[in-house]
Amino acid sequence: MDTKYLDLLAEKFDSEEKVVTEIINLEAILNLPKGTEHFVSDLHGEYHAFQHVLRNGSGKVKEKITDIFQDQMTQEEIDEFATLVYYPEEKIKLIKNRFHDRHELNQWYETTIDHMIQLIPYASSKYTRSKLRKALPEQFVYVIEELLYKSDKYSNKKQYYEKIVQQLIMLGQADKLITGLSYTIQQLVVDHLHVVGDIYDRGPDPDKIMDTLINYHSLDIQWGNHDVLWLGAYAGSKACLANIIRICARYDNLDIIEDVYGINLRPLVNLAEKYYDDNPAFRPKEHPNRPLNEYEALQITKIHQAIAMIQFKLESPIIKRRPEFNMDERLLLEKVDYENNEVTVYGHTYPLEHTCFATIDPDHPETLLSEEQEVIDNLLLSIQHSEKLSRHMKFLMKKGSLYLRYNGNLLIHGCIPMDEQGNVEEMEIDGATYKGRALLDQFEYYLRQSFTHLDQTDDLATDMVWYLWTGEYSSLFGKRAMTTFERYFIRDKSAHKETKNPYYYLREDEAVCRELLEEFDLDPEQGHIINGHTPVKEVEGENPIKANGKMIVIDGGFSKPYQSTTGIAGYTLLYNSFGMQLVAHQQFNSKDEVLLNGADVLSVRRVVDKELKRQKVRETNVGQELLEQIDMLKRFMAYRYMN
Repeated sequence: MDTKYLDLLAEKFDSEEKVVTEIINLEAILNLPKGTEHFVSDLHGEYHAFQHVLRNGSGKVKEKITDIFQDQMTQEEIDEFATLVYYPEEKIKLIKNRFHDRHELNQWYETTIDHMIQLIPYASSKYTRSKLRKALPEQFVYVIEELLYKSDKYSNKKQYYEKIVQQLIMLGQADKLITGLSYTIQQLVVDHLHVVGDIYDRGPDPDKIMDTLINYHSLDIQWGNHDVLWLGAYAGSKACLANIIRICARYDNLDIIEDVYGINLRPLVNLAEKYYDDNPAFRPKEHPNRPLNEYEALQITKIHQAIAMIQFKLESPIIKRRPEFNMDERLLLEKVDYENNEVTVYGHTYPLEHTCFATIDPDHPETLLSEEQEVIDNLLLSIQHSEKLSRHMKFLMKKGSLYLRYNGNLLIHGCIPMDEQGNVEEMEIDGATYKGRALLDQFEYYLRQSFTHLDQTDDLATDMVWYLWTGEYSSLFGKRAMTTFERYFIRDKSAHKETKNPYYYLREDEAVCRELLEEFDLDPEQGHIINGHTPVKEVEGENPIKANGKMIVIDGGFSKPYQSTTGIAGYTLLYNSFGMQLVAHQQFNSKDEVLLNGADVLSVRRVVDKELKRQKVRETNVGQELLEQIDMLKRFMAYRYMN
């Protein structure tokens, strides 16, 4: 062991007894049941639905309340108490309005605090006292611990405990205490959160989701294709930047760019007003509860066209300088016959409609006008100087990865690219060939390189981030080609089809999933692949549990545009020491509905599998870290105190 490191350890453990105590503590923790993992995916800016799922632990909070109080409370009372735990600030206000007598309100406070104090030990039964203490509201730790560990065996302290609660109420601290205890319960019910990709795009509030995640107690993120698009924009890819603005225009979310992240869109607006008119193909998708007036809709339509054309122009040079991307067929601006208004794609010629080629030079279609170049340059400068976006992207990079091996399972947003025979596909990058896990490692390497060098905008790393968004062998895109151009300008819907990677039907095969688990050095007997990205069409009978339980797909439609095809509003997954449960969610309408009616938008729980024996911390990723710490402490002890 490094002597400098040993000296640092000696400062913390300055006696043999302290080392022994720490070893005993860590060894004991290894024998606790593993904590509950909570998996969510494809949030797509739907902050309120995500908040509800997070606060109720996909039903775990109410389950624990029911376990404790089913013989003491009616179902209505259980629902109300659960809602109080989910949304304490708002629910307290509603409940207080029911009381006109101070004595009755004080009784409610006493009863509620007592119920909270009963629930916390049950919710924290798998944790050490130290971990529970860290979860408690800091300003009330002393009084909560007195109430949690109270003992009145000899009837000497009954009035002491009563007086603590009465004084809290009399001094006006009951609301704060109940609120703090509620958030403690939420934290105790879920030990660790996995976000399996796609926080951004489509929905209106990805920034609020990011703020929530930044403040969450324990989590990891597996990047989705939309997340990488935002990372790429911040890292210097102008093609990625044009894409995020185009998508925000398409879904009427430009306020995310302008108001939330402070990006000045005025130069883009001026360009759009100069060159573009109304165009039905570029009309924004309206929010049902936020209708646009005609002026707003027309302005967004013009912006949508302007940024789409900039995007198509920016993508052409990348395709040309990266022949290994094998994307020549996507040089669509060069395949347009501008005189006859038609385009030839993959050998088929189609008439074009709703075109907006006002800034195109037919002889040099990929060339940006000087005005367009100035607009995209200024947008990139603005993006990279947004303090809030910088904070969110750095957190996304710090907590994120393309895939994660966690507690024996493989977490991945998109796919492992495969051919029709079930072999992992190869891709050449910078003169070397990669496939399977090695290919994903290369993708992540280049993404991190791009993020480290924000000033480099046309290098291989930055181009590779754009490829992750749209490339044939991208583990995040998972299709043969992205047909954005065709969907705007070609009526024939056969041209819109995006052929999925064979992975998406091969993952139904248990043998394939076992091979993929082995590719990532995971045990195929015990492991699962947990996947997002492709909405499960439950309304058509599709099963999210595939390959005899080896594959679990948890994109069930948080994103509202998908809910008409999925029939539900998202899947989440719970994995505790007893096994896995998949939870299907009904559509989340509003927080007010939950507050007033106790509606919990959960539908079906499905057991994925059960552990033959209850899993302990020793068998988890955290357990491996603790074992390494124990080994280090034992070696330190031998070196320091036994010579």
